[in-house]
Amino acid sequence: MPRPPAGYAVQMLDTDRLLDQQSGDFLPVRSTALQALFESFDAAYAAAKAWVETHDTGPDQHRLAIVPAGYDSILERHILIYGVLGGQP
Repeated sequence: MPRPPAGYAVQMLDTDRLLDQQSGDFLPVRSTALQALFESFDAAYAAAKAWVETHDTGPDQHRLAIVPAGYDSILERHILIYGVLGGQP
């Protein structure tokens, strides 16, 4: 069953972690403290760019993706609508 996105999230590739707006850290998608939804792609991009700049990560090495995401109020967790999978199994 398709789920509509509620915003955008910044995903760390090859993980189930999303950028938390409060702490600036990547937290697991099931974390109850996670606040990962950005209202727009541009807001998510700005947060990802700030994270890359503060972590001294080059543009080819950051391993971040901006993805549509939702929030399930019953399970109380974020849901990746189109999560990005890495190249390793």
